[in-house]
Amino acid sequence: MTGTSETSENTPSENTPSENTPSENTPSVSDVTIERGSTVTVTFEDGVVCTFMVTDLRAACPCATCRGYRERGDVAWPRPGQGTNIAISTAEFAGAWGLSISWSDGHDTGIYAWASLRRWWLDTRR
Repeated sequence: MTGTSETSENTPSENTPSENTPSENTPSVSDVTIERGSTVTVTFEDGVVCTFMVTDLRAACPCATCRGYRERGDVAWPRPGQGTNIAISTAEFAGAWGLSISWSDGHDTGIYAWASLRRWWLDTRR
């Protein structure tokens, strides 16, 4: 993971990662750039570059609790009474298939699978 800025910024807004499972068909990740208060950029070996706003990632958290909120038609983040300022406190690779993020609001249970992030990004481009 690097800490450099990315010049191009495209943000998914309507869709969320639909599935949180590894995929043998997803190209390997060659780089991850994190700007803690603004973006996460994932570069795949085939040249696809996906940039996500941290607010979108937090709102689309794939953990069971956040998925449950969304399945009931509720928002996962921000919850009532919570502020909208969010940043990444820490991030770690989850094996070879995803990214585990700890958020500034204390939430830290979702793993963002590379295959799901890539699919989400590509779906927003159609």
